[in-house]
Amino acid sequence: MSSQLPDQNLDAAKKPRVVFVTGGNRGIGLSIARAFAREGDLAIVSYRSGGAPGGLVGVQMDVTDQASVDRAFAEIEQTYGAVDVLVANAGITKDGLSMRMSETDFQDVVNTNLTGAFRTAQKALAPMMKKRSGRVIFIGSVVGMLGSAGQVNYAATKSGLIGMARAFAREYGSRGLTFNVIAPGFVETDMTSTLNESLRDKYISQIPLGRFCSPEEIASVVQFVASPEASYITGALIPVDGGMGMGH
Repeated sequence: MSSQLPDQNLDAAKKPRVVFVTGGNRGIGLSIARAFAREGDLAIVSYRSGGAPGGLVGVQMDVTDQASVDRAFAEIEQTYGAVDVLVANAGITKDGLSMRMSETDFQDVVNTNLTGAFRTAQKALAPMMKKRSGRVIFIGSVVGMLGSAGQVNYAATKSGLIGMARAFAREYGSRGLTFNVIAPGFVETDMTSTLNESLRDKYISQIPLGRFCSPEEIASVVQFVASPEASYITGALIPVDGGMGMGH
């Protein structure tokens, strides 16, 4: 367990929640973790290698390995207590046209993005049920509703998160737990920064708001869904895509 707390603004007037963001050591996940930390929560991020970014607590975990998930949750619970908010963000892409996509590339994406999300959500359940409160937020994608050429595997996993969240919501709503999916569109990250200008312009032309989203805008919506004000929202799909997926 890597523990660095200088940036964690632990407000004495508020009991900090334990917020666990999988794949939170970079990109959207890192913005989400830092947003919770700024608001006084104890933000913990998982990483496969390299450690946690400065100012955040880190735990090594591979969502494709059940034993690794078990160890990570045990470390968190023993050191900080049970997870109050789980943000299932860890994911990968292995793009390719479906005719040429190998079964390995399909299964690897499913095992990380969908089965990995199930593994982490399942581990968070028992303590949340005992407390009769908890938030589980899955990070999906506009691709889960629209589809995307060359991303059969990725689109299938992001669509699958919607059914998973809604099944969980029906099973555990009576215990005070909520399960929701946030579906970003194109986000300003290291990945999209490598797009050439013509391809970037093509994508922007499909977005009514005419720009990519910032990671901080995704984080703000995640924070709201995790807040007391969102206690009556469950089983929801919340797009943050500038209108790209309207009507889906």
